[in-house]
Amino acid sequence: MPKSQTASFIKEVINHIPSDWLKLTTHRLDIYDESQAKYQFLDLFEQIFTKGKVSEQELADLPTAYDYIRLGHPLSSVLEWAIARDNNIPASHVISFSSKTTPILAILRKNLMDGKHTNIIFETEVPEYFQTEVIRSVYGYNFDVTTKDQIGNTVNSEESSVYVSSTNFLGNENMLKTDFTLHTHDVYGSILIVNEVANSEYIPEIQHVRRRETIAMTPANCMDVLKIYVGESPSKTNINYAADKQLVQQTIQTITESKTPAIIASSGLSIQYGIVMGLIDYCKENFEGKDIKIVVPPNCYGGTNDQARRVAACLPEVEIMDLPVDGDNDMVQSTELVLSQIAEMDAIPLIIAEIPTNPRVEVPEMNSLRDALAKERFTATGQRAVSPVFILDQTFCPNVHFLGEKETLSTVQTISYVSGSKFPSGGLCTAGYCVANNKAAHLMSKIEFHLNLCDNAATDFQMSALALQMPSMLDRIQSAYENTRSFVNYIKDVLPAAKINFVSEELASQTFTPSVFSLDLPTKGTSEEERESYKRELNLKLINMMISQIPNESKYCVSYGQLKGCYWTIPATSTQGTTKEGDKDYIVRVALSGNMDLQKHKDVFAEFVSTL
Repeated sequence: MPKSQTASFIKEVINHIPSDWLKLTTHRLDIYDESQAKYQFLDLFEQIFTKGKVSEQELADLPTAYDYIRLGHPLSSVLEWAIARDNNIPASHVISFSSKTTPILAILRKNLMDGKHTNIIFETEVPEYFQTEVIRSVYGYNFDVTTKDQIGNTVNSEESSVYVSSTNFLGNENMLKTDFTLHTHDVYGSILIVNEVANSEYIPEIQHVRRRETIAMTPANCMDVLKIYVGESPSKTNINYAADKQLVQQTIQTITESKTPAIIASSGLSIQYGIVMGLIDYCKENFEGKDIKIVVPPNCYGGTNDQARRVAACLPEVEIMDLPVDGDNDMVQSTELVLSQIAEMDAIPLIIAEIPTNPRVEVPEMNSLRDALAKERFTATGQRAVSPVFILDQTFCPNVHFLGEKETLSTVQTISYVSGSKFPSGGLCTAGYCVANNKAAHLMSKIEFHLNLCDNAATDFQMSALALQMPSMLDRIQSAYENTRSFVNYIKDVLPAAKINFVSEELASQTFTPSVFSLDLPTKGTSEEERESYKRELNLKLINMMISQIPNESKYCVSYGQLKGCYWTIPATSTQGTTKEGDKDYIVRVALSGNMDLQKHKDVFAEFVSTL
């Protein structure tokens, strides 16, 4: 198909674009089929292209593309499709990133796992952002770096090769016949083209890096690139990045009582990756020769769990240790046990935990947790053990003061981070941020360095969305909590046999006011297998009733902290996707906002109870 015909169609798409494609971090989750998420959108999009006519309604009715913007979304899929069509390759062979660096890291990771050497060829000079020695020493990757001038037109066919170009952003010039071509842009990110069918095995691995350590090119930037593609000028905005960043950092400092300026990233997992790699770098530099233990709850959010294990898989000196925190396990006791074990090993403990926990919404006894973290310990030879760094995911309660001078965790090296797609932005962008208490302030420069190395800082649009939404965050948290408390109390009244995991009134009085709870429905059967099967059917029945009878508000989604509506999910099949089967939670997780028809949700729940 000639480029002119593809461009003409894309122009029509731009003229009929649904507003949600630009404004939401999730699209059409009411018709989301995860097993087809990578293909279904484009299959149906192709049908519209073949027909030759475009309408906004047809585009709005397309199912979700990929998931939650990190891995991809409608506009990134359309952009990749257009470039692939022009170059006569499958759409799956074109992968857009918000980052210029991370696609290279994705290829390096795959080659490390496969024992291959990588040759990276830059169009001109090696850019300043590509920190060659750090990527070798901290990330553990094996590669050579050259420039096009240095090698001429000859590429070693036995090595895996990447050509990095900063010109002709929408092209696919592969004159060097490399395995991969990466087109970079200082504002928009990058577009990676996987050359040759033989390299198809890289595609799922590269996509997984995009899902776990960075994000796809953002909707706003994809829209600008698509406009450039059809010969139009990109959108003009009044965004003032410096002013927005200053406002966001001031707001975060006020909310958290942290003295350190917040570091703001393109997503929650982007900031978490910056934290983990920054701390590994710090440990290598300051505790040479010591092993590093990343301590993670085995059933925590799948992205956190998976990312930590992926980092450990690349570095022989890094190992994962489990921190059981939910159900019959107590976070304080588990912390005491695992830190004692790590001290005996003379290793360095980095603990990642969510408070409240996900999905059971439990809060440990904070003074006891502080004491367990701050306790002085000794190695097997009697030397003072390295103190832990506590990496706290407080996405569920970003309003709680953990870090202030006299707050609970002020005496423990603590870094707190939040997924900005939740309450901070109200679901308008994926940005995330982290702050530190005074004891951990010295670690922030390393974290910021690695965030920038991975080119994972928040974009202009993301910073603008945070600046717009964060000033009202505390009010939205309170109103959403009040709706959640009312709904929880109602469920207790009409279905007392259900087990509900939610914070107590006492914890709420201490500012632990999440707006998410988990629901373990009553079940029946003569065997454990029958009871579990019956409960799982009930889970889906309840969710389907909610999203079918309240389609404008209830969504099947892992999200939280949105500006309106109510979100339902089953952690075992969503947020815990990469968690070991035995650690998964087949329960219902519900997240409410402060702007929803609460009475209607109660009415539908009562109808559900009447069918039991």
